Amino acid sequence: MARVLSVNLARVRANPDPKASKPTGIDKVATSDAVLVRAPGPMREGLGSGLIGDTIGNQKLHGGDDQAVYAYAREDLDEWQAQLERPLADGMFGENFTTSGVDVTGAHIGDRWRVGTDGLVLEVSAPRTPCRTFAHFLDIPGWIKTFTTAGKPGAYLRVIAPGTVRAGDTIEIEHRSDHDVTINLVYRARMTDPSLLPQLLAADALSAELKAYVSKKVAKTV
Repeated sequence: MARVLSVNLARVRANPDPKASKPTGIDKVATSDAVLVRAPGPMREGLGSGLIGDTIGNQKLHGGDDQAVYAYAREDLDEWQAQLERPLADGMFGENFTTSGVDVTGAHIGDRWRVGTDGLVLEVSAPRTPCRTFAHFLDIPGWIKTFTTAGKPGAYLRVIAPGTVRAGDTIEIEHRSDHDVTINLVYRARMTDPSLLPQLLAADALSAELKAYVSKKVAKTV
């Protein structure tokens, strides 16, 4: 059964990136409490995270409506755990939801997830891209390149209907998009293979930032 294995909130700390001046919320720890999830508003002027009690350190690049919730599959964490030969707790990649039984990498942009029984509905909007804070937090040389090559970025989701979530809640895919634009495809197009970018225009629910990026790049090739 697809479910939220863990709900993770920020343990705010100094940014491990020596070039960053603001604290970071990448260090996520599991909570057993029910957490309210709502749309946080614009990236730079809004509330940051979609989860009450969570923190976004750099709102110029993270958070906002199109990145309200970050989900990562426990199955992918387990693969990384074996590859890196180190334990990876739920939340270790900075994810709000550690999921089980959901193909997050294969999720289509615009897929809608009904989470739990309190009305929470989320929509897949974009893949995560690795940043310097992520690399310094894990303290793995070459991590950005390693993470990029693997093509398992996890998914950002926007809030369609607010509600509460807690560990163990079920995830129902209540709507599946009728195109082939997956998290993996978007990630490869953005990070490693720009020839794929035109395909992303089929996904109306793609994040605003990525839509603008794709449109600009495609226009230059016409």
